[in-house]
Amino acid sequence: MAIPQAQLLLTSLFLSHILVHQVVSASTTITLYNKCKHPVWPGIQPSAGQPILARGGFKLPPNKAYALRLPPLWSGRLWGRHGCAFDAHGRGRCATGDCGGSLFCAGAGGAPPATLAEITLGNDQDFYDVSLVDGYNLAISITPSKGSGKCSYAGCVSDLNVMCPASLQVRSGDGRRVVACKSACSAFNSPRYCCTGSFGSPQSCKPTAYSRIFKAACPKAYSYAYDDPTSIATCTKGNYLVTFCPHHR
Repeated sequence: MAIPQAQLLLTSLFLSHILVHQVVSASTTITLYNKCKHPVWPGIQPSAGQPILARGGFKLPPNKAYALRLPPLWSGRLWGRHGCAFDAHGRGRCATGDCGGSLFCAGAGGAPPATLAEITLGNDQDFYDVSLVDGYNLAISITPSKGSGKCSYAGCVSDLNVMCPASLQVRSGDGRRVVACKSACSAFNSPRYCCTGSFGSPQSCKPTAYSRIFKAACPKAYSYAYDDPTSIATCTKGNYLVTFCPHHR
């Protein structure tokens, strides 16, 4: 018996809807949420060969969220910029995490010190972490959902700016506030702190007094380059919530 053309069309549309829904549902979503009491300008830098998302940066007001669908196998880093001012053309600067004086980072990274959220999507397992290797400017957490496996929390919830050693401090223009905390590598440019040269291996580059301060405050974040065992998290086919200032209520 012949199937009416209208029924064929409806069946085709229904199957198309199911396929589209499955593709969308299977994609990974990363949601950026600003719990800070001030605006944050997220920056997004893809790894080499990966597409730029959301033009690389935007403004996120307090208590607002922005969801991004990540392409399969995407990898990159995200960070929060603070104290920014941009003109109508998107030119300006940020007090911390600036990416070349542009609202849209367009593939550029953030100037240290900046707290980094890093993620690499895989076919079988995603890897993610919060890193203080480039220093600290804002508290960040990564919380996975709907995935399988350990899918543990990663982040730096403590405000390191209030406990930052004097030699690592970055102060506001008026000198009254600490707005960021440099890494020892950035502050002293020494192979011992940067894990370079003769210190360029896990065996030779060990925690320092400075990285221990970071680790004590933020045990779920990278405190220096080879701080892998307690810092990197994994999840299979999860979605991810990146929260700025997760300690605020």
